[in-house]
Amino acid sequence: MGHWDVNSGTGTVKTIAIASDHAGYALKAEIAGFLEEGGFSVLDLGTDGPDSVDYPDFADALVQALADNRAGRGILICGTGIGISIAANRHRHIRAAHCHDTTDARLARQHNDANVIALGARTLGLEVARDCVAVFLETAFEGDSNPRHARRIARMS
Repeated sequence: MGHWDVNSGTGTVKTIAIASDHAGYALKAEIAGFLEEGGFSVLDLGTDGPDSVDYPDFADALVQALADNRAGRGILICGTGIGISIAANRHRHIRAAHCHDTTDARLARQHNDANVIALGARTLGLEVARDCVAVFLETAFEGDSNPRHARRIARMS
């Protein structure tokens, strides 16, 4: 894969924040390498090994990185993707989409302007996870062409 040109709606996203719990550690490492091969800077917020940790701490670290504009989008990974997406979505500026396939990833961006993708390390294979990330990063929000999407996002923000 060459260098991706990812439009966040406010410019080109160059840095992607990524974080996981212990269950997602191995997949996080694989996805981080995939992103670097694609020309992105990766802000790795941990965890740094397989020892048990609490996923809300790593969701919060990624949420803060997006709030501080240290990254344009985020990737969260836990065993199923469910818990870490719930933890991230507690924050109003986050729209974390728990995705299982490329259709979920595409529609999360097009209709919901999701700024975080959440993946399940125990429920997705590596190739599906990579495909989801690629589609998530390559897909633009359709708010300019479809005002109902922009209206709904504004109501959540």
